[in-house]
Amino acid sequence: MNLKELAQSLGLSPTTVSRALNGYPEVSEATRRRVLDAADAHNYRPDTRATALATGRAMRIGHVITLSTTHEMVNPVFADFITGASEIYSQNGYDIALSVVSDADEAASYRTLAAKRAVDGIVVHAPKIDDPRIELLNEIGLPYVVHGRASAVTAPYCWVDVNNRGAFRRATEFLVDLGHRRIALINGLERLDFAMRRRDGYLAGLSARRLSPDPALMASDEMTESYGYLAARRMLTSGAPPTAILAASIIVAMGARRAIEERGLRLGRDISMIAHDDELSYFDNGGEEPNFTALRSSVRDAGRRVAQMLISRIAAPEGPTMSELLEADLMLGRSTGPALHAEA
Repeated sequence: MNLKELAQSLGLSPTTVSRALNGYPEVSEATRRRVLDAADAHNYRPDTRATALATGRAMRIGHVITLSTTHEMVNPVFADFITGASEIYSQNGYDIALSVVSDADEAASYRTLAAKRAVDGIVVHAPKIDDPRIELLNEIGLPYVVHGRASAVTAPYCWVDVNNRGAFRRATEFLVDLGHRRIALINGLERLDFAMRRRDGYLAGLSARRLSPDPALMASDEMTESYGYLAARRMLTSGAPPTAILAASIIVAMGARRAIEERGLRLGRDISMIAHDDELSYFDNGGEEPNFTALRSSVRDAGRRVAQMLISRIAAPEGPTMSELLEADLMLGRSTGPALHAEA
């Protein structure tokens, strides 16, 4: 089926169908959804080369990864995000362009992509608190969307993020209400904005229940299973171990669980744990009753939302900036229970 035939089947003009497929803002959301559903049903995919010639666009979305963060490409969170984003790219006739560059060449890479018109837009991953990429992309005029936020940046920009601060405050207060007073935080790298917000939420939760934080119960590093294990083992073998743990990801939680079991403790009875769960394809948190009580937010869905926002931004680069704050649901599982010796 070609574009003209798809348009005829919908009773729309080829121009309207083309604009719907390419995210133009003047097409209503209902029409766009109708066109995308029909394209999916008929297995229609726009001819990328023809669309590029007709629109003057590259029909590619850029993702730039630096050598110091190449672990991102094998991180299941990144993989699920890209899967979700690619669904939207494919529906709208876009390809993905993944660039791996040295840290020193990152700024030049963005400038080159813009100068060569090699991509129509950029997704910014893992933003730092004061991320220089936002100012750079604003300067060169390349449309972009940030997956996350950069707290110290005051310039307007488009973003999709999870309410990390609110989620971790809610989780901390939930554990306190179960009687826990020594609550540990095994966090991600706190130079990254999401981890800083999670720490702030944890501290706010303690403060709301009039508890003081203990630096010995706070850890920050790259979110791997081994890090979760080592951080939990250090805390559990201290003179004043935690009775509950907040883990920054399911992967970290798996490592922490290994340390808990190594000590002969039973998760959910002797010690409680809440994990952040991105609903990863290869790290399932169980069926009807999750293994871990978790703050659940789908990173694949976030990928879809970022991609759709970026395609809309490409269609209307001078339009107002857009943002979307997603909430994480607190899902009860087998890993939490009342503190064995609750304090008043």
